[in-house]
Amino acid sequence: MTTQELSAATSSTSSTRKTPGSTTVSGGVSGAAEPASSRGKTSIADVVVVKIAGMAAREIPGVYDMGGGLSRTIGAVRDRVPGGRPNVGRGVKVEVGERQTAIDLDLVVEYGVAITDVARDVRENVIAAVERITGLEVVEVNIAVNDVHLLEDDETDTGMDTRVA
Repeated sequence: MTTQELSAATSSTSSTRKTPGSTTVSGGVSGAAEPASSRGKTSIADVVVVKIAGMAAREIPGVYDMGGGLSRTIGAVRDRVPGGRPNVGRGVKVEVGERQTAIDLDLVVEYGVAITDVARDVRENVIAAVERITGLEVVEVNIAVNDVHLLEDDETDTGMDTRVA
């Protein structure tokens, strides 16, 4: 193949990759004539997006915990086991495509905070973090508030630990 033929093949391949509205990503091409950024494919596992979204959601004031009742109970047991690590992905579900992702979050908020404000702040922080770190476009962040944490809940838990038999 001559240099002109190689150049023509490369330009036709590039034009098919850059179709407006296309969401498919090229598997990458090889060759010294190609820029380094197109010489391979990058894939991002679901667990990566789960961890980033979980950490970003927990950064927002007013978020007490994440996950449904059963997952929080299991998480509390897991956190007390020596050597156990907290699950930052608890309460996070994602769907990851080649260029886009959708995220579902289950939150427990502190009593007294404006839920709409917390949800907005969580949504903004999660979108910014996931898009900045992964380069994926976040198409939606759905938030379900499953519970409200009351101060009395903490006092009840500590009272049970100090019971004398």
